[in-house]
Parts: sequence; C-alpha cells; structure tokens
Amino acid sequence: MRYVLLCLCLVAMGAGLLASHYHDKAQEWRAAAHQTQLLAKQQDAAIREMQTRQREVAMLDAKYTKELADAQATIEQLRHDVIAGRKRLYLNTRRSAMPEGKTPGATSVDDAARTRPDKSAERDYFTLRRRIELAGKQIAGLQQYIKEQCLR
Repeated sequence: MRYVLLCLCLVAMGAGLLASHYHDKAQEWRAAAHQTQLLAKQQDAAIREMQTRQREVAMLDAKYTKELADAQATIEQLRHDVIAGRKRLYLNTRRSAMPEGKTPGATSVDDAARTRPDKSAERDYFTLRRRIELAGKQIAGLQQYIKEQCLR
C-alpha cells in the first residue's frame, strides 16, 4: 500500500510539474502573441501613414505638374501668336552701337529703346520664359513638400 501511495504521490508531483511547465509555456506563448499583435498594429499604422503621405505627395505633384503644363501652354500660345503676327514682342534693350552723330569717347549712357527682336532673340526669350516657369514651379513644389511632409 505504501508503494501505491508513493507511486500516486510521484504521479501527482509529475503531473503537477508537467502542468506547471505547460502553464509557463502557455504564458510565454501568450506574451509572444501579444508582442506580435502590438508589432503588427504598429506596422499597420506605419503603412497607413506612408500611404497617406504617398497620396498627399501624388496630389502635390499633380497640382504643380498641371500648373506647369498650363503655364507652358500659355507661353507656347504666346509664341505662336508672336510668330503669326497676332501679338508683338517688344523687349526693353540697350543699343550697343553708337547712335549717329555721337563720337566715341563722349560720356553718355546707352540709349534705352524699344526694338523688335530678331528670330533668335525671340526663341531665346521663350526658352528663357519656359525655364523660369519650370524653375519657379519646381521650387514652389519643393517648398510645399518640405512644409507638408518633411517638417511634420
């Protein structure tokens, strides 16, 4: 009978140790699952934030791309109007040649005059306007990007 009681005590202790072991393992797994869920929620929030920022940047890009396209279309229409003669292009220039009747060495300021530019000057003018418009839109877009995305 003692032997049976001893065996029952050993079995009970073994069962208790086994139950304690599996209880500890279950708690570890629960803690690991909890940590995994927290990490998944953080990653989900980060992904949502990235998607929101991507949409905002895409809208910003679309806005400035449209503004640039509109400005370039306006410049191109002006260029066509000048070529067709519907509009005139006058530039405020300085004459580089000496006006008639003036002698070299006389102190004078170059005469400002409104002159009709030649074809290469017109091309250069419209190229310059396109480049100025492009640079202006790029700078404005970058400034807004910095304000809305980088300084958050």
